[in-house]
Amino acid sequence: MRVPSVFGAVLLALVAGGCAGTPEPDGERTTAPRSRCSDADDCLERMTLGEKAGQMIQLQNAFLEDEQDLGRLGIGAMLSGGDDGGPMGKRGTAAEWAGMVEGYQRAAMRSRLRIPLLYGADAVHGMSGVKGAVIFPHRIGMGATRDAGLVARAERVTRDEVLGSGVNWNFTPCLCVPRDVRWGRTYEGYAQDPAVVGKLGAASVKATQGERLWRGSVLATAKHFVGDGATAYGSAEGDKIIDQGDVRVGEKELRDVHLAPYREAVEAGVGSVMASYSSVDGVKTHGDKKLISGVLKGELGFKGFVVSDYDAVQQLPGNGLPEQVARAVNAGIDMVMVSKDYRGVRDAIVGGVKDGSIPEKRVDDAVRRILSVKERMGLFEQPVADRKLTRAVGSAGHRKVAREAVRRSQVLLENDGVLPLKKRGSYRIVVGGNGADDLGRQLGGWSMGWQGGKGDTTEGTTFLEALRKATRGTGIEVVTKGRGDVGIWVGGEKPYAEWFGDAKDLSLGAENERDLAGVCERAEKCVGVLYSGRPLAVGEQLKQTDAFVASWLPGTEGQGITDALFGAGFSGRLPVAWPRTAAAGPVAQAQAGTGEGEPLFKYGHGRQPY
Repeated sequence: MRVPSVFGAVLLALVAGGCAGTPEPDGERTTAPRSRCSDADDCLERMTLGEKAGQMIQLQNAFLEDEQDLGRLGIGAMLSGGDDGGPMGKRGTAAEWAGMVEGYQRAAMRSRLRIPLLYGADAVHGMSGVKGAVIFPHRIGMGATRDAGLVARAERVTRDEVLGSGVNWNFTPCLCVPRDVRWGRTYEGYAQDPAVVGKLGAASVKATQGERLWRGSVLATAKHFVGDGATAYGSAEGDKIIDQGDVRVGEKELRDVHLAPYREAVEAGVGSVMASYSSVDGVKTHGDKKLISGVLKGELGFKGFVVSDYDAVQQLPGNGLPEQVARAVNAGIDMVMVSKDYRGVRDAIVGGVKDGSIPEKRVDDAVRRILSVKERMGLFEQPVADRKLTRAVGSAGHRKVAREAVRRSQVLLENDGVLPLKKRGSYRIVVGGNGADDLGRQLGGWSMGWQGGKGDTTEGTTFLEALRKATRGTGIEVVTKGRGDVGIWVGGEKPYAEWFGDAKDLSLGAENERDLAGVCERAEKCVGVLYSGRPLAVGEQLKQTDAFVASWLPGTEGQGITDALFGAGFSGRLPVAWPRTAAAGPVAQAQAGTGEGEPLFKYGHGRQPY
């Protein structure tokens, strides 16, 4: 089990039956064999049952046992997992990624009908598995902007960087509506308001795919269907608390709040939908025919394909993989995302049709949906990436868009006259906190690795670096020790993703409390800047500071924060209500003034003029 090297990608091209040449240098489109199918229906009519089953599989690159399996088994899709990255692991460049994916694509095109691959990645806030790519604020920050146009511009940058990395399928946008900010995926949601989620989600879909699927599209994924933002505290299994738990909100709320954004995504033409690990009233969504086939495909009229989440089919009840696969496919899952046992999934689909547990017409429907997406994306004619886009990954123009997104995502919670900071003058700023010069904390999870990391994990500008750039030649002195006229504390949560971020409470933590107090004790005026994927309990810290900023998880462009501090202003508004206590629960209760009482700051707070 290995991931092919760049050399391996070139070798694959050389041995592809004489139908393909060596990949061209960066900046050129390479040629590749065309599919032997004229369209999706032609493919389907000519396929064997085994080839149909292969198209219904998405396997993880790290677990590909033999590259010949791609063509031999007719595999439909691949992905790089959060910790797989490209051929050089988490730190692969865009060119290395593109070479890797092209090698896989050429191997797949050696199948009998030469059906191309879809290749997916979690570019959920930029192509964040590629060294040097631009990483935007996580969705909770983009939700603070309320600006569908800005979301679209950010997603177009991400689309180009995804394509420049050889990838043609992005597992985004997340259409979750977070109701309990202790949930470890809160930052993946735009807002607690389904109308905002729907508007920004539709903008994301159209920017990623275009007005329709075409040759320049990246396939978007509306996820996680449905209600993952409403899983009940304590309902999850194992070491999880909330994530992947049970949704117990009643049908009206499920429809009005959690289904509503999917209507807009379907209307926007989203080509794929990912099912949720979670359950609704005790029924695992991956096996819920009423929700997937009845509501999504029937009522909402979704014409694309439904993909499972990673190894989620194996969580379904059943006596082994064949029964689990049959349950999922019969419920409406069209493609099974799997790590190790991709051969077992293929055998389960073939065996299920032969023993009657899976109707062949259900398989035909699934494959037709998958092939139709590939056809509309132009993959039958040109399955490999345009390397011209590779050169633009991490470019100054792309970073400019991200810097604006960062600035406009900042939410000013309080300000007692200290902001804006003077742009020139003889004064000293003392800076401290665990996030001030730590790019990894600034990025959060799903950044150069599934759980993120600390330090200089990729290329970007930390807050401290941005502050020094902003004050160069102004007479303002920036220090990290001693006293200052203005203190700025930058700190918050360490990176996490999914259930690793499930929290029992929303406390700021002893280290952050100590560091903030230390900075503020050494300055006449003090500003707090919080990096977090959700609101944290900061009531005591507000008493120690003269201004406090919710910076969310801003990404690579720290200058967007300093732009706001030095006078560009704060236009962001809270995308979720800010609970008053560390023990607070669902934001809906906090907003309503029930449960934990009135929130500290209500949903929509912000946009404070200086």
